[in-house]
Amino acid sequence: MKTLPLNIVVCLPRALLRRVAVVLTSLALLSIAAPQVALADPGKSPVVVELYTSQGCNSCPPADLLLGKLAAREDIIALTFNVDYWDYLGWKDTLAQAAHTERQRHYAVSFRSRNVYTPQMVIGGRQHAVGSDAAAVAAAIEAEQRHQGSREDAAPGLRIEHKDGRILVTLGAAPNKRADATVWLVRYDQRRDVPIQRGENAGNKLSYFNVARDMRSLGQWRGQAMQLDLSRAELSEGGRDGCAIIVQKGPVGPILAAARIIF
Repeated sequence: MKTLPLNIVVCLPRALLRRVAVVLTSLALLSIAAPQVALADPGKSPVVVELYTSQGCNSCPPADLLLGKLAAREDIIALTFNVDYWDYLGWKDTLAQAAHTERQRHYAVSFRSRNVYTPQMVIGGRQHAVGSDAAAVAAAIEAEQRHQGSREDAAPGLRIEHKDGRILVTLGAAPNKRADATVWLVRYDQRRDVPIQRGENAGNKLSYFNVARDMRSLGQWRGQAMQLDLSRAELSEGGRDGCAIIVQKGPVGPILAAARIIF
């Protein structure tokens, strides 16, 4: 596998994905429907899996389908982040955002990688694998689950409560451990089907699952008890039908806790 500067991107041919996966792999969830109350205890949080994909990459459809299977699991929060750096190949990704590409590049730096690529899955904010390699992804998820049971990082209990059109997000305190984490809100569409008219996937109708439409910080968690009051109407604005709350060290890094909200 050739390595390129971080500002150069690589779309991996399918024939090379298995070989690349061997290198890369070296480097639950409470489904919430109003009016339920859910609590993710420290060490028992679902594993967050992020897929970086593109409609312009012909290696990505198998990874998109795998992400869809992971999205159906209660012990996993699976999210799709479409990137924009393959738009020049003849088809502009209709779901891509520059912010997604930037987030993937931050991960590349944290993993000490010299390049970004599609399809890539990031597991728990600490591991990555070729997104279409089901065995590698499964191994990374299992490793993350084992790590959660023995982690030394401060990990808050994360409580989601629906009440009178509001959604209350409560993070427990971790007074004996140091913490500095971002509380992220990701609003997503549970499924998007997109007909591709040009480019490497021309003529195909591709399905995407838990597609991130916007992501913003709700604040910093530094080990203190914390409560956030969110409007359900605002969270579902624009037709969004799902959200994820993610507590993550730094802008990108190990994920300490997560929960999903389904409308």
